[in-house]
Amino acid sequence: MKKERNSLKSIVYQKTLDGIISGEYKAGQILNEQELVEKFGFSKSPVREALISLCNEGVLRSIPRYGYEVIRLTSRDVEDILRYRLILEQGLLREGGQNMTEEYFTELEQLNAFCNASENDMWIHWEHNTNFHLALVSCSRNQYAITQLKKSMDILKRAYAQFYWDKWNDHFDPFDMKYHQDIIACLKNGDIEGASEKLELDFKDFHSL
Repeated sequence: MKKERNSLKSIVYQKTLDGIISGEYKAGQILNEQELVEKFGFSKSPVREALISLCNEGVLRSIPRYGYEVIRLTSRDVEDILRYRLILEQGLLREGGQNMTEEYFTELEQLNAFCNASENDMWIHWEHNTNFHLALVSCSRNQYAITQLKKSMDILKRAYAQFYWDKWNDHFDPFDMKYHQDIIACLKNGDIEGASEKLELDFKDFHSL
């Protein structure tokens, strides 16, 4: 029974999060527990547990006797997260320089190719770009830091969906990958500082989307 409830909770959690990413639920909108119970056809328990999990992750805010508000992310939030990401990724590259192998570079090249191939679909591109940056810092072998990076990128995904969803529906022209090849080239030459500089340029373009 507990396993089944956890499975139902996961469904509500993921579909609610997907609804926020897709724009079905807007920033500032109030989600009602009973309405979600009726929508999914589940009991209150897994729905409430999913909503609490989303609150714990900063996606929703609980308002007693009213509902759950979709948290509105600000441009300052984006700036802070990008700065955190830059410091983290640069530090992990410096930490993992001695662990860069041919297999590591091959994976980066493949993921960069996927980024370029998926440029007309925002969310496929986003996943490939996320995977590229996670693979980039995998040389550090610091799994805790890599997990924190993934969490940061998940928040950014919500933020950019909030700010740019309408624009992406009409036209998507990504620039946040044009320095990938330069980063790889610097790393292959053992130029960690050069790769860090290219990474910073990559982040500036990312912020301008």
